Amino acid sequence: MAILKGLPTVGATMYALLLLALLSADPASDAMQAPVSATPAGQHDPLVRFARPAAGILAGGRIAAADLPALRAAGVVRVVDLSRDEETPDFDEAAAVRAAGLEYANLPIAGPQDLDRATVQAFDALLAEGGPVLVHCASGNRVGALAALRAAWLHGAGEEAAIAEGRRWGLTSLEGAVRERLRATCLAEAGQDGRCDGGG
Repeated sequence: MAILKGLPTVGATMYALLLLALLSADPASDAMQAPVSATPAGQHDPLVRFARPAAGILAGGRIAAADLPALRAAGVVRVVDLSRDEETPDFDEAAAVRAAGLEYANLPIAGPQDLDRATVQAFDALLAEGGPVLVHCASGNRVGALAALRAAWLHGAGEEAAIAEGRRWGLTSLEGAVRERLRATCLAEAGQDGRCDGGG
C-alpha cells in the first residue's frame, strides 16, 4: 500500500491491522449487542415492574387500562387475573383487556383458603394455553404462591426449590401458607414413618 511507504515497519503493520479490523467489522453485530427498547427515550417502561419468571410469561401486580398498549406492544396475547372483581370496583379489567384486543381469564384467589390442588391445576392449565401471557393479582403474591405450589405438586420440586420458584414469580406474605401446604402434603405422602424433610 502506497500509504504505508514512509512509515516504520512496526507502525505500518499496526496501521494495516487496524485498517483491516475496521473494514471487516460487521455493523450488524453492534446493533445486535445494543439493548432494544420499545419505550421512547425519556419515557418510563410500564412493564419494568413485572417479573419475567419464564419464557413468554410476565408476572406481577395490579394493572390499569394505561398498561394495556405496552402489554400488547410487548407481544402479550392474554391476561390471567387472579384477583376478585370486588378488588377493583372502578375498573372492569375483563372489558378493558378484551377491548385492547387481548384474551382475558380470571382465576380469583381470595386468600390462603384457595391455595388447593384444583386451583393449582387450573393455574397450570391457563399457563399451558400459551402466550406470551401476563399473570397478575394485586401485588404478585398470589401469583407466586400458585407458582410455588405448581412447582412442588405438578413438577416435583422440593420445598425450598418450590419456595425459590414462587419468589421469582412474586411470592411474599403467603410463603407461610405455601410452606404449610407443602409440609402437609409431604407428611401425607410419607406414610407410616412420618419422615418429611421438606428440602428435596
